[in-house]
Amino acid sequence: MLRLDDSWVWDFWTADDGERYHLFFLHAPRSLGNPDDRHYNASIGHAVSTDLINWRRLDDAVTRSDAPAFDDLATWTGSIVQHPDGTWYLYYTGTTLRDGANVQSIGYATSPDLTTWTKAPGPVLEAAPRWYEKLADGQWHDEAFRDPWVLPDPTGNGWHLLATARANHGPADDRGVVAHAWSPDLHTWELRPPLSDPGQGFGQLEVVQPVNLDGQWYLIFNCLASDVSHSRRATGTSGGVWAARADGPLGPYDIAGAQQLTDSRLYVGKVVTERTTGSPMFLAFRNDGPDGFVGDITDPMRLTTRDDAVIAASDPAQGWIAAKQPI
Repeated sequence: MLRLDDSWVWDFWTADDGERYHLFFLHAPRSLGNPDDRHYNASIGHAVSTDLINWRRLDDAVTRSDAPAFDDLATWTGSIVQHPDGTWYLYYTGTTLRDGANVQSIGYATSPDLTTWTKAPGPVLEAAPRWYEKLADGQWHDEAFRDPWVLPDPTGNGWHLLATARANHGPADDRGVVAHAWSPDLHTWELRPPLSDPGQGFGQLEVVQPVNLDGQWYLIFNCLASDVSHSRRATGTSGGVWAARADGPLGPYDIAGAQQLTDSRLYVGKVVTERTTGSPMFLAFRNDGPDGFVGDITDPMRLTTRDDAVIAASDPAQGWIAAKQPI
């Protein structure tokens, strides 16, 4: 588990250098008092581990820039990939205030060793009104364009970036889509139409990750009850981590048929491959607790499929953690 006495920890992503796992995570000081204030005070921390359980904290990877900049308010969630030349690319969300509201866009930093990072001029991607909702549309509390997940093209043709965004049409509570961009080189990006349609029950799909489990593709995403559509909320969902069947990493995704893997006690679920066994492991941050927001990251849980369900479990003595629902 990663818990910091002086800071809350929440969204995270990982990289594997072949010897150590690297954990990159959002953190903000507990001295703020109100956990809701953490979002505008977030930096990207860094820790390393050999077993996904015991973590040693290193210096922060990325912090906000001086104003004016696309990331002068805070630095939020991202992902890491390695170029064939050995360079590591950390894509992250930059946030800034515009007319008192949060506007999000995407930038990146590079590193030769996962430790020393250099920001590139940014942003390299932002919401475009041709396909995506803008702040001026007045339908949402911010301009949602964040949480980049970058992966190589399955056929070897460049790179793809998936992100949290909202469509420029549809009911305000049901516009969540998976944004899409393509790059030939990880430097320049071409924004493309979303890979999913609005109207599938979610106001936003946070921190997406396509994964292959036992030969079946899924899109892992996250949404709390406050951000699902009114019709889905009427079912009594608590929100949490969700999984949708997919035909491949770029979809199509059955988001309307997505089922919860966890309730709101766990959030931002990530699948991490355990190096020695090749087994998929599930980590998340602890969100809701008896006394409110918790703010630490769980130990890894085994992830399996059984009877058309994705199941995440801790030690057998502790019982099943994730909801065993068909997907």
